[in-house]
Amino acid sequence: MRIRKAVITAAGARQRLLPLQTLIDRDGAEKSVLAILLDEALRARIEEIAVVIAPGDEEAYRRAAADCAARLRFIVQPEPRGYAHAIACAAPFTSGEPFLHLVGDHLYVSRSTTDGCAARLIQVAETEACSVSAVQPTREHLLPNFGAVSGAPVGRSPGLYSLDTVIEKPTPTEAEQRLIVPGLRSGYYLCFFGMHVLTPTVMDILAHSDMPTLSNALAILPRRERYLGLEFDDRRYDLGRRYGIFAAQLALALNGKDRNDVLAQLLELLAAREMDTPGH
Repeated sequence: MRIRKAVITAAGARQRLLPLQTLIDRDGAEKSVLAILLDEALRARIEEIAVVIAPGDEEAYRRAAADCAARLRFIVQPEPRGYAHAIACAAPFTSGEPFLHLVGDHLYVSRSTTDGCAARLIQVAETEACSVSAVQPTREHLLPNFGAVSGAPVGRSPGLYSLDTVIEKPTPTEAEQRLIVPGLRSGYYLCFFGMHVLTPTVMDILAHSDMPTLSNALAILPRRERYLGLEFDDRRYDLGRRYGIFAAQLALALNGKDRNDVLAQLLELLAAREMDTPGH
């Protein structure tokens, strides 16, 4: 199985402006969030990329894509019918092929490889020839923010799980009853990382349902075909959360060439705050 295409969703009312924000990437270059996501996909040897947008957003996104604009296809979600529908809008683009899926309001910072998180996910999906979702152990109190999964470890492959259950934003009680994963620390659950490789079966499920989220569709997938989760120890940053853009920018800086300069500025800021505290 070869993954050549990627779909980035960016049409949601709370999501559509976030990919247009400007950050400093790990190389010290000023780029839009969209351009950083495109770099992630291109480093993973993706050849064609579609961005699902809201009506009227194409020109802004074309400018944000900068040098990559010519490689993009823009797909308009004509009305706000939810996340799953946005992915389904890209069915003519994927055209029966498996594809990488990224969400436009997340950034991914890899700890272990210069190839990026998407490259690692694609490598496993191509080897295993099935859908693979990136997952991460996540504290119980964050369950309202993510889809969560359960499954059994796959043989001797560390961090690889055969998934059997998917629940969108479960309650702690529901997670405790249905989402136990062997070997995971107490109070932690495997939650989606915001990055997937999906087979055409997922598009077929979406085409024959009216589900608001991808998690709802993926809950059906294990009954149709093999579906894996790959555990990541990298970091995902939800830009839509409070201070999400700040946290993502700080993570990029601390993992890039300007790390020492940024640390020095942080120490200066903390020292200045300490000196301004009454009693000093």
